[in-house]
This record gives sequence, C-alpha cells and structure tokens, in this order.
Amino acid sequence: MGIFKKPSLKVFGGGKKKDMPEGLWINCPSCGAMLHQLELDENLKVCHKCLHHFTLTAEERIRSVSDQGSFQEIDVKLETTDPLSFLDYGEKVKVYQQRTGLKDAMVTGRAAISGHPVLIGAMDFRFLGASMGSVVGEKITRAIEIATKERKPVILFSASGGARMHEGILSLMQMGKTSAALARHHAARLPYISVLTHPTTGGVTASFATLGDIIMAEPKCMIGFAGPRVIKETTHQNLPTGFQTAEFMMDHGLVDMIVERKDIRNRLAEILDFIAPASAAQGRQK
Repeated sequence: MGIFKKPSLKVFGGGKKKDMPEGLWINCPSCGAMLHQLELDENLKVCHKCLHHFTLTAEERIRSVSDQGSFQEIDVKLETTDPLSFLDYGEKVKVYQQRTGLKDAMVTGRAAISGHPVLIGAMDFRFLGASMGSVVGEKITRAIEIATKERKPVILFSASGGARMHEGILSLMQMGKTSAALARHHAARLPYISVLTHPTTGGVTASFATLGDIIMAEPKCMIGFAGPRVIKETTHQNLPTGFQTAEFMMDHGLVDMIVERKDIRNRLAEILDFIAPASAAQGRQK
C-alpha cells in the first residue's frame, strides 16, 4: 500500500460514516444564514442576522408572553364533527391532530402577563394552515365571553390562511360570531389587543384579527384578505411595493405598532398597565 493512500475509515472504529443528525441546522429563508436549532429556540425563533421571524407554535407563542406557570388552557377537548362530510376532511383532521398534538388550530386559556389576568388565544399554523372552522371560531368566542364575564382583557395572536373551506358556510359564520362576541366585550368597556403574525389572511383578517382596540404586528408579516395575485388579476393594476406587509399596513392606518418578538411581552405589559391597571392589582392579590 502506498504511504500516501488514504486509510479506510474502518481503521478508526469501523462501520459506515454517520450522517449529520437532521434538524440541527435551519436555513433562514430571508438571508440564507445557517442557524443552529438550539440558538434559534433561545432567540424565540428569530434569525439573529436579519431578524426574520420564523413561525411559532401556539404553545411557544403563549409561553413567550405569559407569566411562568400562569397559563390554564380551556376547551381542550373541542374538535370538529366534519359537519359537511367533506371528502377526506375527517382523515386530514386526524392526521394533523396526531402531527401537532392539538385538537384544532386554536389554543385558548386564562393566563397572566406581568400580573395582569387575561384571556389569551394563539393560532397554530401547523394545523391546516390555522384555517378558521367551527372549532376555532367557537374557542375564540368562548374565550371572549369568559373574559367579558370575568371582566378581563382579551389578547389574540393571529396566523391563518383564512376560513376553512372544508366546513363551507359554517366556517364563514365564525366571522360574525367572533365579531359579535368582541362587540359585547367592547360594550362592557373591556380591552382587546390583537397581535398579527405571519401570515394573517382571509376571513380571519376580515373579522376578529382587525377589530382590536390596539393592533400590534410582527415585522414584515403578511396581512391581507385575498392574495396579491388574485387582487392584481381582479383590479388589473400593479400593486405597490411592500403591499400587504405589516409596514405597509402601519403606514396606511390598519396597524398601530410593529413590535419585534423579543419585545412583545414587555409591550403588552406596558399597554395593560395603562388600559387595565385594576386587573394587575387583582392578579397580584390572587
């Protein structure tokens, strides 16, 4: 054997060279940087190079803003009955339930933010694009009604592809139902803070997501009703640069503030200190 011939890897322990474990590194879709999963998790899934905000699960979202150990989920067992017997819909729901560990695309419950007791809800885009069907609308409505009865603020995080076509008119009814619950909450002079994340579209945008007393958004998230291609084909006009981004919506008055993910908890606490000071005292007493 030549002295410069590369020795077999078997000499150093044998066996096949192991591949690098999957899931340790993630490519940022915005700047192309290679990000380590642990580092990304520690940074609330925000790229430290370009500040691209990756999608959070509902659990991660609620945990990132609520006081430790304060969240108590409600309506855990609600799930769709496939009211229209839509082709393969029941099977799809089961697949997503197994994949995500959720019954549907919305998680709601009681929590506290800097001592303020609130009703909080977060959509999980992993579950059928967080489309709003009867269960999502019902969970949101129940959470709002509880908040009205208990005189607490409501905070909802949106991330959705819109109404769930598999449930037809029943999904569209959720737009009116959630909006009516918010109207009663507003009539009781109680605050509602809506936080828009990427993407917030369709019937969710056209209902509860844009009815907040204060509307907050994460940087560069997509906010709209129909997609850009549909709008362009309908209007036969070129769309403005940055159309349907949070920044565009803020410039045109739909969004009140754009807040980076790391600052959302503190900003919510500041707002609650101002608009719901009594609730903080109530929460600390408990």
